[in-house]
Amino acid sequence: MTPPILWYFADPMCSWCWGFSPVIETLRDEYRERMKIALVPGGLRHETAPMTAAQREDILHHRRAAQARTGQPFRFDDALPPDFVYDTEPACRAVVSVGGIDPGRTFPLFKAIQIAFYAGGRDVTQPDVLADVAAGLGVDRAAFLRAFDSDAARTRTQAHFRQARQAGVRGFPALIVQRDAQPHPVCNGCQPLDTVRAAIGRCLQPE
Repeated sequence: MTPPILWYFADPMCSWCWGFSPVIETLRDEYRERMKIALVPGGLRHETAPMTAAQREDILHHRRAAQARTGQPFRFDDALPPDFVYDTEPACRAVVSVGGIDPGRTFPLFKAIQIAFYAGGRDVTQPDVLADVAAGLGVDRAAFLRAFDSDAARTRTQAHFRQARQAGVRGFPALIVQRDAQPHPVCNGCQPLDTVRAAIGRCLQPE
């Protein structure tokens, strides 16, 4: 029998995914021996123009709500400057690129980008910033930039986005357990650890 897979659909520039970070870290520790845990960067936003004042306030509202519910650190001073273009493709592509260099650093880079963006206020849409974050995890900076700027990384990133859509994911974070090719939805949205753990347990029960 093929071991089950826990698919984690998320985006490194999603407020609620950052709020969910302690939960997914705990789940990875608890279930790593029972099933594969795979990250799918889903592609949250693909803007091409700077955000409006109304859009900025809406995003900051989500950040405040996520901070209030989860206690995760968010930086609000100078967050989302007027010229900021909220395109999450580069950050997702960075995660995909590192996965091609060293799969073991996929989750760590995802979290490091979250920390840089939400707690550090850094512009993680920029290749140099992403390269710095990757280098902080011991990834060769030049190798990262070559991978990041490759057509292969762009293609794989778009494939992840399609996988999320085809799985029916409409919001992040989302978890799906796959058993014998059958998907079993676990949660959609930032849920408490006990709620998610119980849902995973139901998905893993013998049929």
